Amino acid sequence: MVVVLKNEATTQQINNLISWFEEQKVAVHISKGEYQTLLGLVGNTTNIDTDLIEGLEIVECVKRISDPFKNANRKFHPDDTVVDCSGVKIGGGEFAIIAGPCSVESEAQLLEIATKVNASGATLLRGGAFKPRTSPYDFQGLKAEGLELLLEAKEKTGMPIVTEIMNANHLPLFENVDVIQVGARNMQNFELLKELGKTDKPILLKRGLANTLKELLMSAEYIMAGGNEKIILCERGIRTFETYTRNTLDLSAVPMLKELTHLPIVIDPSHACGVAKLVKPMAMAAAAAGADGLMIEVHNDPPRALCDGPQSLTPEQFDDVAKRVFAIREAVKSLD
Repeated sequence: MVVVLKNEATTQQINNLISWFEEQKVAVHISKGEYQTLLGLVGNTTNIDTDLIEGLEIVECVKRISDPFKNANRKFHPDDTVVDCSGVKIGGGEFAIIAGPCSVESEAQLLEIATKVNASGATLLRGGAFKPRTSPYDFQGLKAEGLELLLEAKEKTGMPIVTEIMNANHLPLFENVDVIQVGARNMQNFELLKELGKTDKPILLKRGLANTLKELLMSAEYIMAGGNEKIILCERGIRTFETYTRNTLDLSAVPMLKELTHLPIVIDPSHACGVAKLVKPMAMAAAAAGADGLMIEVHNDPPRALCDGPQSLTPEQFDDVAKRVFAIREAVKSLD
């Protein structure tokens, strides 16, 4: 349920109403916009008399929400959420490119890539320290050592880092990580999501390879229900019957999610396509569709990459993509 308050409502009146709602055993989410204040009620609201609430002097109207995701719902929070990733903002018109290797392999490899993608316009550095792989015999990442190398690259380049967590027990290792990524395979690892809800770090939540947008938003709801509202959604392609690409990039997710939620949405064309030559056109299309950011895999020597070499761009290729993406964003802005 959403309660829209009148502009003239005083702080004392609002606090009194919130206290009354809390006495009814519902949680209250406050959203203050430029012209109105909204109270989002989360919990069992069936016994709350909407006619009674609408009759109050300070209430403009009351709306019931049928969607199970409440905190993530745009009806609760009409304004776009802007997530601050250690100084780099995503959402609400703030655009960012996250770039780097699929996995951290060495100090020299990571620093070379970080320096080059930063010069081309990337503002966050991605790199896997813990790698979920389909085969148990594939490279699983450098783990704690990989995290240390990411932090070294951050210190030398100034770029905040994004890296994936596999297990809630690893959270102490992520104390200095700027953005914690939840991969597609863990999108519905609800115990992990609950633990991330207790943190105060931005969470990049990837859509599962066979999950609906509603399920993605419900996973975000798990984190938000724990108190952490710093969530960035990521569309990374879904599994279909198509075999020419690794997955199928669902670009319709961008406008649909923009309608459903206030959370920012970034696109990962690398995992979506699995083919390096397709990353550029899909990145450009994502920028035109209104995505709040991109996540692109870059490797200094893709043929020798220990993970996902076929979908990784070289730094030179990334530079070309970044230039085109920024140009498209400017062109779209000129049409507004």
